Amino acid sequence: MAVSSSKAKREAKKAEKAAAKAKAEGKEVGKSVDEIVAENTEKIKELKMQKDKDGLSDRVTTGVLASLETSRDLKLTSVSLNFHGKVLIQDSTLELNYGQRYGLLGENGCGKSTFLKALAEREYPVPEIIDIYLLNEPAEPSEWSALEYVVREAEAELKRLEHQVEKILEEDGPESPILEDLYERIDDMDPTTFESRASLILVGLGFNSKTIKKKTKDMSGGWKMRVALAKALFVKPTLLLLDDPTAHLDLEACVWLEEYLKKWPRTLILVSHSQDFLNGVCTNMLDMRMKKMLLYGGNYDSYVKTRNEQETNQMKQYHKQQEEIAHIKKFIASAGTYANLVRQAKSRQKILDKMEADGLIEKVVPDKVFEFRFPAVEKLPPPVLSFDNITFSYSGNPEENLYENLNFGVDMDSRIALVGPNGVGKSTLLKLMTGQLQPTGTEGRISRHTHLKIGVYSQHSQDQLDLTKSSLEFVRDKFSHISHDFQYWRQQLGRFGLTGEGQTALMATLSEGQRSRVVFALLAIEAPNMIFLDEPTNGLDIPTIDSLAQAINEFDGGVVVVSHDFRLLDKIAKDIFVCENKTATRWDGSILSYKAKLAKNVVV
Repeated sequence: MAVSSSKAKREAKKAEKAAAKAKAEGKEVGKSVDEIVAENTEKIKELKMQKDKDGLSDRVTTGVLASLETSRDLKLTSVSLNFHGKVLIQDSTLELNYGQRYGLLGENGCGKSTFLKALAEREYPVPEIIDIYLLNEPAEPSEWSALEYVVREAEAELKRLEHQVEKILEEDGPESPILEDLYERIDDMDPTTFESRASLILVGLGFNSKTIKKKTKDMSGGWKMRVALAKALFVKPTLLLLDDPTAHLDLEACVWLEEYLKKWPRTLILVSHSQDFLNGVCTNMLDMRMKKMLLYGGNYDSYVKTRNEQETNQMKQYHKQQEEIAHIKKFIASAGTYANLVRQAKSRQKILDKMEADGLIEKVVPDKVFEFRFPAVEKLPPPVLSFDNITFSYSGNPEENLYENLNFGVDMDSRIALVGPNGVGKSTLLKLMTGQLQPTGTEGRISRHTHLKIGVYSQHSQDQLDLTKSSLEFVRDKFSHISHDFQYWRQQLGRFGLTGEGQTALMATLSEGQRSRVVFALLAIEAPNMIFLDEPTNGLDIPTIDSLAQAINEFDGGVVVVSHDFRLLDKIAKDIFVCENKTATRWDGSILSYKAKLAKNVVV
């Protein structure tokens, strides 16, 4: 059948308009979808690496070495950090003592990860004797198994140390003070125990006799991160930088890592959003606040207590000084023209000028705490979601069943925590609830209320974000049927703590915690009456996790959570189900008693 000329003209005009639009947006006509995706992927990669198109760092740093070149302690003065023109740290002192474990604190977007990257890249004057390892990327895909990968990295580290010894002997001779530390590290390596020690670490991080032999190229991103973490723990660098190391771990592996790091013999800087984990591991806290790097002794609880005491005293001194200033100003204003009073007024003005020159006591600025809420929803009568005799396996093979004859239910007042080791099927159980997966066989049945609307936050939710757009553009484009008004979407994002530059910057340049807030905003806009959260705390700072707990407790609908954050679960969970042995069994006790049970089984 011939196409009419009028129709052909309409099609030609459409193509012309599309080409003009693409040109206006800076796109090349004729490029395939794969090419456009590849270009965006490369652009996102550059932004995440914090490098410009020439491969140079987007960070600007200053710092002066104030410790000895041969010391394993590190002291830097005049420390500053700028990123994309934004001042993150200004004129601070960083002091790290060998053998101490530092927790790095700060709200989402303050620059914690950026600072660690700058430190790892030696953009600060760190002596060569201090080798640095930053855990922020997974192990490379390779033909090597997890065990082989860690052992090979250990062998490479041993060769590096031996080469360093040879170089120092040639250049400085056997009297060099650096050699003693290197000899000690080489002795600690002990190649005859590489496999057994690497296996112990990998098993502690959740690998078993089967997965430890799996090639890294066949692993998911989360398991490759565990391999990279195992490598870091095994080679024991002088300065280890861990950026949210528990993000890809289950509760059991978190407990193991906490116990392992308690005995860490070298210097550690740790970013973690788990108050429980920071309390267990850290000997000191570094707080990135008000563009300063502030040092506190003790763990997280000690930090909170000390900071509260300091701020209380500061406010007392502030009010006292303000009263004194007001009293002096009042006297000066009422001095009149009498000679003796004028002399006194001038004298008091000098006192006031000296106080200002010495620096007035500042008023304490409290941390921003964002209290977000999930919208009110329709109450549904039970049963809302129920499992009756459910069996499931991905292969359909009964021998590989993850669940057998499972009976389970979720209602509008449910607050359920799913716990258990990785691989037992916690995320799978959530997918069965949502209908993404269907039960194996025909005997079991999953019932859902006809008006049930489920919202899901998963570990991969951020994958749905277009990181080449700002959060403001993204939500407006995604929900254009609701509103095109930027001001409306500013308010929606602001409710979840994303404000100012966080709304207009490309999402690839935002921290993981800031991107998480975008996903929570999307979830709230969809207004589900039941929410499933799979590792919702990854990247969120501690105050935001507290806000999330409050939002969950005040939500009208049902909630099911998978999380490695014991504190969050302690705040919200009414019921705890342990997923193991092909079923989900109610735990008779609190989440902290479950943690104590896991800690008893830890071998480090």
